[in-house]
Amino acid sequence: MTALAPRRGLSRLSRPLMRVAALVSVAFLAACDATGTTTATGPQTGPTIDPSQPVPVALLVPGGGESAELDRIARSIVNSAKMAAADAQGARIDLRVYETGSDPALAVARANEAMAAGAKIIVGPLHADSANAVGQAVAGRVNVLAFSNNGDIAGGNVFVLGNTFYNTADRLIGYGVRQGKRRVLVVAEDDVSGQIGAAAIEAAIARNRATLAGKAVHPVSEQGIDGIVPQVAAIANAKQADAVFMTANSPSVLPYLTDELAKNGVTSSSIQLMGLTRWDVPASRLQLPGVQGGWFAVPDLPRIAQFSQRYQQSYGEAPHELGTLGYDAVSAIASLVRAGRANALTTAGLTSGNGFQGISGVFRLRPDGTNQRGLSIATIRGNQLTIIDPAPQSFGGAGF
Repeated sequence: MTALAPRRGLSRLSRPLMRVAALVSVAFLAACDATGTTTATGPQTGPTIDPSQPVPVALLVPGGGESAELDRIARSIVNSAKMAAADAQGARIDLRVYETGSDPALAVARANEAMAAGAKIIVGPLHADSANAVGQAVAGRVNVLAFSNNGDIAGGNVFVLGNTFYNTADRLIGYGVRQGKRRVLVVAEDDVSGQIGAAAIEAAIARNRATLAGKAVHPVSEQGIDGIVPQVAAIANAKQADAVFMTANSPSVLPYLTDELAKNGVTSSSIQLMGLTRWDVPASRLQLPGVQGGWFAVPDLPRIAQFSQRYQQSYGEAPHELGTLGYDAVSAIASLVRAGRANALTTAGLTSGNGFQGISGVFRLRPDGTNQRGLSIATIRGNQLTIIDPAPQSFGGAGF
């Protein structure tokens, strides 16, 4: 049988460039204001500041000519961060940009330069291995807001800003439980990213008091998928599960897997299909018969479109989907500074329980270095994307 296109794996020190869809809305100047005034408690890791003075923020970006793609990401991060700094009325952000490429050693060197120049917090870098190295280099001195979505590097003074598998899995499982979908069969690839995704789904099942109805693991090949489809069909047809949750994201895996399941009577009309990744990207997926009616999570798309329009008008190009995490980070910092908090950049300040209004929706940083992001539940009906449960607008609601 034909092998399917390999997927890029995620590991503790991988360089994930997943579609985190972390674009942010700027319909108003305080686009990332804290959603409330609750002050977090906990360890005061990181320096205190004088909020009436400019706050030095080091921005580590993957530019430097290593590749056109990294330079585009870096440009978008810098432009978005500058927009956030300009929007920060009531707070003064002294933004200092350092190019790191994708080299962890260079990232550490740039972080040390920034520290010597008086940085009070580091925003970036992008790659997980670089962020991990930088976090260790500045441990005990400042916090690091990394653009990675790899939760394995989170903790201590390192926070990840990218949307994680856990966020998506928790949102979908939580919604499913409220719709009576409590018995979940997990279908995952046997590569690293598939197994990390499966672990996130299983954790979400436990957290939401659902039941793991079974787990089917397959190699990333047609033969591997063919081997597990009968097992999945048997469980679905016997009504032993209410939902099938798939980690598939490869351009080849998702179409083949959903088509083969459909041939065996497994579609969302018989048992609810769920996906850990976006099924509407690329747009050609909307035409796939097997994805019709499936559930997956997306950010607040109208807010993203609004930000993208503003960015396009300012810079003559569309923002990179990863780049605008720079806006999230800088505007979150600005909102804490604007509130007059001397502990704004400490762990306690950054992990304020009410979180921030990000461009793709509400988000907050957790004391363990991970994050929570508000996501919408979407489906595909008649080859078109449809939102069936909008993203929560604050924490503590049904979406959390």
